[in-house]
Amino acid sequence: MNTIDDGEMRMLKILVVYGTRPEAVKMAPLIDALRQSRCCRPVIAVTGQHREMLDQVNHLFGIEPDFDLNIITQSQTLETITSRVLAGVSAVIERESPDALVVQGDTTTCFAAGLAAFYHKVPLIHLEAGLRTGNRDNPFPEELNRRLTSQLAMLHLAPTSTAKANLLRDGIAESDIVVTGNTVIDALLHVSGRNSVSDNPELNGVFDRPTVLITAHRRESWGEPMARTARAIARLARDFPHMNFLLPAHLNPAVRDVLLPPLAGLENVRITRPLDYRDFVSAMRDCMLVLTDSGGVQEEAPTFGKPVLVLRETTERPEAVTAGTARLIGTDEDAVVNAVTELLRDGDAYRRMARAVNPYGDGLAARRSTQAIEHFFGLADRPDEFTGLAPAAPLPIVLDVRSVPQTAHPGAFVRNGSALDTAHVG
Repeated sequence: MNTIDDGEMRMLKILVVYGTRPEAVKMAPLIDALRQSRCCRPVIAVTGQHREMLDQVNHLFGIEPDFDLNIITQSQTLETITSRVLAGVSAVIERESPDALVVQGDTTTCFAAGLAAFYHKVPLIHLEAGLRTGNRDNPFPEELNRRLTSQLAMLHLAPTSTAKANLLRDGIAESDIVVTGNTVIDALLHVSGRNSVSDNPELNGVFDRPTVLITAHRRESWGEPMARTARAIARLARDFPHMNFLLPAHLNPAVRDVLLPPLAGLENVRITRPLDYRDFVSAMRDCMLVLTDSGGVQEEAPTFGKPVLVLRETTERPEAVTAGTARLIGTDEDAVVNAVTELLRDGDAYRRMARAVNPYGDGLAARRSTQAIEHFFGLADRPDEFTGLAPAAPLPIVLDVRSVPQTAHPGAFVRNGSALDTAHVG
């Protein structure tokens, strides 16, 4: 624990660094909580790793960054992102002399900013610490980013007891870990509580029919895995013509150039630009089920009781799999078709996954995280930890092909837990 003498009581300057939309969503509640703290003042630096989508979230949550490093370049590589973030964050540290630096998750921004903090001897605080797949190359580069960040950090804000157990296995002292819950649930509850109606014309009429929400963007999914996913979606759209399939397509050409061609001309496949966070939360709330390779969506969708089928071979978020609200299905074309079809035609299978149980948070993660930071500096008691709703699961959680149904066939589908005949859908 770092301490500040009573005679030197002042506002702690906490440098908060992020660069992608998921980071922004999860940092926003913490920034708000730090602003309300009696002893912390956040200074916000964004790297712009995801430019347009990052700006959407900042606007939604009323965040005005103090520094915009704008590191984006044409055809950027992991090497250029790392070097530009390292240089940019170092310059901010030299100017601001922060008391601590906070990073989130497992992005290249997270790792490079953490390295800058280490080089400048600034205490590093890692939000969403301790996620692991057990495979250093999957997801790439996120798994190694977060492992390395754990070695740089001095305070680890773990979202769940499983994440804490991972950190303990890595040799992190228990006194340096606080289980807070995940701030994404804080953000989700804040946005969904607004009850706002989307004015996005791309979504007009989508939810007049039962809808499957699809997201796919991860680097390890590029190429043939994503092509298999696209072919599976096309088959499902033909098998279930009275349903809609909503795909907010990532702007990256590596995603769009593979996903979109197989889906061209399918009337019930709605391809949109990336949705802003408010619209995406509404889509999760209003859809039937979610097909995704996103880590954040695995955490968010169970809040609304939506089954999540994960287009990956392994996950660093085993709690939802253990709780039964998510299932790993990989990207094999037949496996994807069969897994979705099972949920659309088997009411019991759908209801088993649609339990509104979320093991990731209770909406108080940002408050706990802020108190943990205050405690780190000797200015508050250690917070009570988030206990969670699902038991810890052993690592690794990997795809078991035996769990994917092989006998499902198109026919009836399920909406709100009841089997319906497709002929009765308008």
